[in-house]
Amino acid sequence: MKKLLTILFGAFVLTFFGWAGNSTEAQASSGEPSGEVSAYLQGAYISVADAQSKLNAAGFEVISTFESVKDGKTIVFTCPTLKKEAAKPNRANIAAMRLFVDDKEKTISLTNPLYFGKAYMQKDYNHATFAAVKAKLEKAFPGLKDSEDKMKFKDLAGFHFTIGMPYYEDAKVLGEGNNADLLAKLKAYKGGKDFAFELKISNDTTLVGYGVGAGTKRFVDKIGRANAGLMPWPIVVSGGKATMLQAEYYIAMNYPLLGMGQFAGIATVPGDVIKDLSKPFK
Repeated sequence: MKKLLTILFGAFVLTFFGWAGNSTEAQASSGEPSGEVSAYLQGAYISVADAQSKLNAAGFEVISTFESVKDGKTIVFTCPTLKKEAAKPNRANIAAMRLFVDDKEKTISLTNPLYFGKAYMQKDYNHATFAAVKAKLEKAFPGLKDSEDKMKFKDLAGFHFTIGMPYYEDAKVLGEGNNADLLAKLKAYKGGKDFAFELKISNDTTLVGYGVGAGTKRFVDKIGRANAGLMPWPIVVSGGKATMLQAEYYIAMNYPLLGMGQFAGIATVPGDVIKDLSKPFK
């Protein structure tokens, strides 16, 4: 009820004062987009195997293939450029890009490096670096088009869904202890059923992909399977802590067209995600 009241209050504020998710960053520097940027790059359907082959041929490393939704799989991939950027303090989440292969709707959807690069790197964002990664993807997958899901580029750094909602830096601590012990707990819980991948970024930092409960992840079908590539959930193990991006932030970032009514319809999900991802550390 408290979460729902927060959301309804946010709706009231938006009605009278406008959208509160504006960036606190300075105006985009020369070379950066001046308008909206799509969250995804979408293309004609190809199989998971063909998508993996194209990624490998383009110099990307496929980390994992995860069943993110019924009849849909997320291919998680990286490259040396992404890992180098992710090694900067508090930037581990940018290490992994996602390609969602929808066997039901017969489409593919890739995370746009410009969009997520600006959101996750914030003041450390280098446009030439992420534009080069995007160019490699466009060359590997000809004919990609911008998704309808968009946000103003200048609003990506410093984004939050609405008043009272978390920002990128408001990570939730799931567990504390030795890094190796934290990783071991994630791998051991339920026999590793939900452990999708691990990507070592530095001696002190590892990015993990983890599944949430079957009941929790049904929210994807409610608000749009086209963006199901947000699963598995990213967990960063670094400095003796296991942290996750807050659900209100992560969901809204992956669903930039999400309306207040839709968010109210999944009001219990953020709490459910925390419960699911905290269990390995109990």
